[in-house]
Amino acid sequence: MTQTKIIALDDDPTGSQTVHGCLLLTRWDVDTLCEALQDDSPLFFVLTNTRGMDAASAATLTREVCTNLKQALATLAAANIEINPILVSRSDSTLRGHYPVETDVIAEELGPFDAHFLVPAFFEGGRFTRQGIHYLIADGEEIPVHETEFANDSVFGFSHSFLPDYVEEKTAGRISAHQVESFFLDDVRGDCSARLMALSNNVCCTVDSETQADLNHFATQLTQAAQNGKRFLFRSAASLLTALAALPPQPVAAEEMAACVRGHKPGAIIVGSHVAKTTQQLAVLLREPNVTGIEVDVGAIDQDRAALLERLLQQIAEAHAAGLTPVIYTSRQELVFDDQATRLAFGERVSAFLMALVRGLPPTIGFLISKGGITSNDVLSSALSLRTSRVLGQLLPGCSVVRCPTTHPRYPALPVVIFPGNVGDENALATAVRRLTTAPDKVILRNRSAALV
Repeated sequence: MTQTKIIALDDDPTGSQTVHGCLLLTRWDVDTLCEALQDDSPLFFVLTNTRGMDAASAATLTREVCTNLKQALATLAAANIEINPILVSRSDSTLRGHYPVETDVIAEELGPFDAHFLVPAFFEGGRFTRQGIHYLIADGEEIPVHETEFANDSVFGFSHSFLPDYVEEKTAGRISAHQVESFFLDDVRGDCSARLMALSNNVCCTVDSETQADLNHFATQLTQAAQNGKRFLFRSAASLLTALAALPPQPVAAEEMAACVRGHKPGAIIVGSHVAKTTQQLAVLLREPNVTGIEVDVGAIDQDRAALLERLLQQIAEAHAAGLTPVIYTSRQELVFDDQATRLAFGERVSAFLMALVRGLPPTIGFLISKGGITSNDVLSSALSLRTSRVLGQLLPGCSVVRCPTTHPRYPALPVVIFPGNVGDENALATAVRRLTTAPDKVILRNRSAALV
């Protein structure tokens, strides 16, 4: 019997922000992929972190994952384990990322596909699409995403919120706006079956959605078309994965996640993201009791790295010994670089320094919050050296909690919060800390055994 498995190649580690129970892979060798393909969860994520790379490196890594995935699928097929993959290139709900680079490579290696769909909706983060225009909700206002700070990104900037125009811009005219198949709200909420079955030649499609119910209805029709032989590829944010996976509620409620904290000890927070929303959240968090701010002057990292690392680790250790949660954050000023390559290289050095700090955190911390997509990817893959981890659920909308294995040499069973840079209101970081530091006698689990797996 053929099994369906949703496979998300995630360009940062935040795509699991609406699901639970699934594996996150920071390695993609054939054996690890075979393990994930046979896991009980209907989906898994390969954390490629390609949003932190240049386009050429992103293409090379994506091709490597696809090549290994082909081999893993063939290995299982030879053992009479047939897997029908649903492939998702998971990326940012504010349209930043290497499109069409990654979908082009996936199509070359794992195609042919009848269509590829752009579905950037992420409802928990206030991102939705109406009449082809993608919006972000900020302070209650619906803002076309090209009018936000994200459109001015120095690596992934763009000029259009109308998705067909965005496609034409990003493909440099290879796919013109009039060639794009638009599924507007009336289409998504109606019967698209015949239209889906008629798609061919990897046509680009954009999808409206204002609510999760919109995508749930549309995903049912996509699944039926796939069962009837159509092959689709998706470039999406997180909400489409919710629709495709159709999971039940998470077993541990967000308000009860304090039960997962090791020994109810204070934790640590690492803040690498520098978007405006993160800076606002950081300012609120630093006013909370029982936390202490420790700033990393990124301009000093290249000057005397060893001395700076030693000094900061000493401050962190002293804070933990005093029963405080250290908030380790990069300096907030925006640096200017001559070119994209210089910016990316500097970002890699900053991240490497932050990961050295994480590796040196006190081994008795109760939890870890990682703020920022690239920062979180490096925490899981580099600082914690996790081959795989499993998502417990969400602490806040859009913020996944994963757990280190009990065999981890320094941080066994440590809960780690993956907190995207552009998610939540100004109180979100403070709320996350409060939920993880709730007194044990205040926490009542719906399912205590699920929290202790």
